[in-house]
Amino acid sequence: MDVLVLNASYEPFQKVDLRHAIRMLVREVAVVEEAEEGRTIGRFPVPRVLRLVRYVAMRWRHGRRPPWSKRGVYLRERGVCGYCGRRGHTIDHVLPQSRGGADSWANTVLACGKCNNRKGDRTPEEAGLRLRVELRVPSWEELIDF
Repeated sequence: MDVLVLNASYEPFQKVDLRHAIRMLVREVAVVEEAEEGRTIGRFPVPRVLRLVRYVAMRWRHGRRPPWSKRGVYLRERGVCGYCGRRGHTIDHVLPQSRGGADSWANTVLACGKCNNRKGDRTPEEAGLRLRVELRVPSWEELIDF
């Protein structure tokens, strides 16, 4: 179970596992904003959302774009195939890697197995597929999986 951590200003900061969340409570660097009803771990309620006690500057978020990742592509596309709209579970390179396509926000899309196999080592146009999504760099907020 993951726990959402908010900055002291209530902006989403990151997600941590339950063990990390309890350590944050023990160290008193965070307080519980939302908890699971009736469940505790020792003296602490089982948290769903924590808020940091002190504000942490997030300059790294405001000055830079998020780095590319497979998980980021999944979150950007909200788990939906960029070609047919069904549930996607593989990363597809619009310009295949064999033709110089890179792991980048502008060249990757989430695809279902059927569309990924149909496309193969071709571009979407060559395979007769239409891209239904905009290939773009997501915001940091989109990459926090609520």
